[in-house]
Amino acid sequence: MIPVILSGGSGSRLWPLSRKQFPKQFLALTGEHTLFQQTLERLVFEGMDTPIVVCNKDHRFIVNEQLSNLKLETQGILMEPFGRNTAPAVALTAMKLVNEGRDELMLVLPADHVIDDQKALQRALALATVAAERGEMVLFGVPATKPETGYGYIKSSNDALLPEGVSRVSHFVEKPDEKRATEFVQAGGYFWNSGMFLFRASRFLEELKKHDPDIYDTCMLTLERSVKDGDSIEIDEATFACCPDNSIDYAVMEKTQRACVVPLTAGWSDVGCWSSLWDVHEKDSNGNVTKGDVVVQDSRNCMIHGNGKLVSVIGLENIVVVETKDAMMIAHKDKVQGVKQMVATLNEQGRSETQNHCEVYRPWGSYDSVDMGGRFQVKHISVKPGACLSLQMHHHRAEHWIVVSGTAEVTCDENVFLLTENQSTYIPIASVHRLRNPGKIPLEIIEVQSGSYLGEDDIERFEDIYGRSTPIERGVSVKTIAQ
Repeated sequence: MIPVILSGGSGSRLWPLSRKQFPKQFLALTGEHTLFQQTLERLVFEGMDTPIVVCNKDHRFIVNEQLSNLKLETQGILMEPFGRNTAPAVALTAMKLVNEGRDELMLVLPADHVIDDQKALQRALALATVAAERGEMVLFGVPATKPETGYGYIKSSNDALLPEGVSRVSHFVEKPDEKRATEFVQAGGYFWNSGMFLFRASRFLEELKKHDPDIYDTCMLTLERSVKDGDSIEIDEATFACCPDNSIDYAVMEKTQRACVVPLTAGWSDVGCWSSLWDVHEKDSNGNVTKGDVVVQDSRNCMIHGNGKLVSVIGLENIVVVETKDAMMIAHKDKVQGVKQMVATLNEQGRSETQNHCEVYRPWGSYDSVDMGGRFQVKHISVKPGACLSLQMHHHRAEHWIVVSGTAEVTCDENVFLLTENQSTYIPIASVHRLRNPGKIPLEIIEVQSGSYLGEDDIERFEDIYGRSTPIERGVSVKTIAQ
């Protein structure tokens, strides 16, 4: 059994904590480890193969770092240039396996779910395996115990031909209003759609080809044109752009006669919004969930998330308050599904707060925006031991670097020199430069940028060990580039 971890979501309903370039699956929302790491950890047991991860190309360095932190490996990473929903992601993975002469069971799991009961999960997997080995397409359904309007529902029906404990899927129901959801709970036999599946690779492709040939054909061509680098595959952007955007449910599961459901009673949550995150956390005697420097007075059933500043709350009930360095979100707990629309509105306004946090992670380390004005910006830059930034040039800004701790190897045009604590240097406009940490401890510097344009897109790369280079002619010297 091969886990296929789908890690391409943006988690916009958990804004402002979740951002496009650092979405919720890479955040430690419910414990010491991130949701992505927790998903990987619960799959380490006998009979489970190492996973395949499908992620956005922009997140590949985060994926590798979070794998490395747990000393875990994958048998492949498929890097999408953009999301096309779950059906194409799983199709590309299944085609990859079949092309390699393999046809294992594929356990499809989103990277951002919470499951409290590991043993209950394994019991559900054992039951699902019996059905999947007989050619069924298994969906894990969470028994609907309350009128939840944020989930899709599945109605089950009996089928004597299925293994005991496995039911046939009668039909799917879109996210209902509260009245219909209440009726489903009272009627019984309804499950929340967990978005977790188990089926054989060849069975999925057979059903996909029958019910959505456009996705099947486009994915076949996309995979042929994609670039393989070791165990990683960079999905071809031009071909993938032609692929329909569709989920496994719509493309296959709602059409196939093979869909069945296995109950999953394992403390599951998709933590898809702030109210569901409130649900899975321990609460104080007044039902409040707090994190960070938070003081609560005369308030009940609130979720208060601080991220640096003191957050004080007085006389509130059923309110969510989330503070980050550059944004604050306040909502009634019953209205948090509207956060997604708020993010869409902010995107239409061109607001950067939906894309990145003030602290931005890169494969070499991170940078944090400290202050900025019309013609200046101050950043705190941290470079990992042995890591280096690309050899680059800026057309509109100069930079001053001050070493706070560690040792910096600086390249500035044809000069290469070392800086240590409390030393500084100046990088003029249009100078070809690079920063490297040759030491054993993190390099911390303060960078002061000044110029007419300070955007992150004012960068021309010439060499980069992380594959982000701007191609240049071989043999051209740094001096010639600078000129």
